Amino acid sequence: MATRPLRTTCSWLLVLPVFICSEALAFQLDDQSGASIAARAGIASHLKREAPAEPRDMPRVDLRVDVPLVLVPVHVITLLGASVTTLKRENFRLFEDNVEQTIGAFVKEDAPVSVGLLFDTSGSMRNKMRKSVDAASEFFKSANPEDEFFLIEFSEHPKLTVPFTHDADDVYGRLARAKPSGRTSLFDALSLALKEMKSAHNLRKAIVIVSDGGDNHSRRTERQIKDALREEDVQIYAMGIFDPDDSTRLTPEERNGPQVLEELAEETGGRNFTVDKLDDLAGVCVQISHELRTQYLLGYSPVNAERDGKYRRVKVSLVATGNLPPLKPYYRLGYTAPLN
Repeated sequence: MATRPLRTTCSWLLVLPVFICSEALAFQLDDQSGASIAARAGIASHLKREAPAEPRDMPRVDLRVDVPLVLVPVHVITLLGASVTTLKRENFRLFEDNVEQTIGAFVKEDAPVSVGLLFDTSGSMRNKMRKSVDAASEFFKSANPEDEFFLIEFSEHPKLTVPFTHDADDVYGRLARAKPSGRTSLFDALSLALKEMKSAHNLRKAIVIVSDGGDNHSRRTERQIKDALREEDVQIYAMGIFDPDDSTRLTPEERNGPQVLEELAEETGGRNFTVDKLDDLAGVCVQISHELRTQYLLGYSPVNAERDGKYRRVKVSLVATGNLPPLKPYYRLGYTAPLN
């Protein structure tokens, strides 16, 4: 009989939850230092291990161990909006479908982020383009060397104008040449962004939307996008540049824009910022960049290990926060479990 060395096979689903296939005991969920290392460079790249070669007279053995790990980014703020970065593992309780879960992995460091910038270049942005582009540049100033970005411009149709890059200047240079025209295909742009995000190299992922109106020209529907987001580990941050005085001349879809952005952000654990004054845009960009880098990452192996394709609701609560003022956590509200 032909012989082969011991081999380990792995398959990866980089969605929330992240289902990690690794060798037995390759990753201890309660090992904080190990979790930190994995989060810095991407958990997948640190869980692969080379199995030692066995003597050639050993029979073939295939070893496969699936270790489910749900990763939940959490951002905590005071009621005044200040980020809180001093909490510990014991300050959090985490539930899935009202069943408390054991928090095995806990990371609270500035890990690299994969960011997709969705920039509205429709005709209604014509008088807002310059300040919007300048504000977007503020977002990149706090970037880490391992951060990566892509740019999608959307008007009548979305277009990936800058694929993933570590050079934020590439993104800014393209934005500076953008020409506003046409209508707004926000949902189609989000669909394209989710497709591009599958190539991300970092564990933490976010889509940042800069737009002044709701969707009025997409083939995809709001329901389709919400369903797709439930299957992906991406947070939505939005800057909605809305002028209340324009509401009478807007379509119903455009008037509903702020509510849609709010729902997308809430569902994914991000935030929506309504911008009434263009001069406020730069400050909002800085705030979003800061929030992405001051998150806690909670990991747990679900009590319910069924791969049934059903939606699981997630709840994070804070306990024993000492002398701190009242706090509010932002986190993903749930995920769709893998099927089989």
